[in-house]
Amino acid sequence: MFDPILLRTFLAVADARSFTNAGIELGLSQPTVSQHVRKLEDAAGRMLITRDTRDVRLTDNGDAMAGFARTILAAHAVASSYFRGSAMRGRLRFGAGDDLAITQLPRILRHFRQLYPQINLELTVSQTGPLVRRLHSGQLDLIFIKERPDETPDGVRVSRDTMVWMGHEKTLLEADQPVPVVAYQSPSFSRQVGIDALEAAGRTWRITCNSREVSGLLAAVRAGLGVAVFPQTLIPDDLVKVTNRFDLPVLGEVDFTLLRNPSAPTESTDALISAILGRGLARG
Repeated sequence: MFDPILLRTFLAVADARSFTNAGIELGLSQPTVSQHVRKLEDAAGRMLITRDTRDVRLTDNGDAMAGFARTILAAHAVASSYFRGSAMRGRLRFGAGDDLAITQLPRILRHFRQLYPQINLELTVSQTGPLVRRLHSGQLDLIFIKERPDETPDGVRVSRDTMVWMGHEKTLLEADQPVPVVAYQSPSFSRQVGIDALEAAGRTWRITCNSREVSGLLAAVRAGLGVAVFPQTLIPDDLVKVTNRFDLPVLGEVDFTLLRNPSAPTESTDALISAILGRGLARG
């Protein structure tokens, strides 16, 4: 029902928020990009994009179509690979931030292994800094990390979230005391985001727990040792956002991004990227 060519053009517009930039990315003229979007809207029977002289935005139906488009294109890539008769094989070294591993990532990787049993998928779970260093040193082929929005132009953004202060609902902070912070060991993206925000707001702070892993960080927060910086959509059900409750500084947005090693095996890396983009990474 939905032409993959039209879906790719639509996703390029959705990501770039610009018909012109989408055309540059795809090597198409701006009128052709507009024509593709109109054809997709006709096929869907819904308006997907609104635009004026300054802004291009997705409608609610456009947001839904973006999700469907990623799923359809991922399935299309898998089917194309299968029927080309080139069974992928070899080794694929994949690294992921440990807090991102509490999403549906394990389920996606399990499905990927079922599709490509001849690929030896090696998983490394760590923090952003070590993963980036291992990627640059050639020890990893693809990593899934948190970073500041649009920090790496050549990365593939999976989704965008908001960083917030997380705590237990019974945790109390004394107004005249330093903010007790539960954090990953340095260097850590979320640790630095929290400390920078507190210092910019003129708030004193103290580290009450250093943790190497997300399990340790969550255990300390559950024990009431302090508050931690965490992506809002990944907060476990028994913990809560406490940014407003304790008048803590706003932390801003974060991108969940895939970065690849240029020398990584192209076909298997592309397949894993498509699987992650197509299956989604919400909790549960």
